[in-house]
Amino acid sequence: MKTAVSIPDDVFEGAERLARRTKKSRSQLFSDAIKEYVARHASEDVTDAMDRVCAELGNPKDEFVASAAHRILERSEW
Repeated sequence: MKTAVSIPDDVFEGAERLARRTKKSRSQLFSDAIKEYVARHASEDVTDAMDRVCAELGNPKDEFVASAAHRILERSEW
């Protein structure tokens, strides 16, 4: 799909340099960047999927482990 977006000149210039350095087209670079951005902001989806798996396994919830895991996940970049 084609789309038009407005971005600051410095961002565009940085993207152009990165595209040349990585030997990617500008379209591929922007597509990859958007995919990564969306994935980073979909952490709730990952958590929901993990919760469903745990529920299916029937493991009793260990409050200590759940709390520790929650703290670690909050500090992790997705």
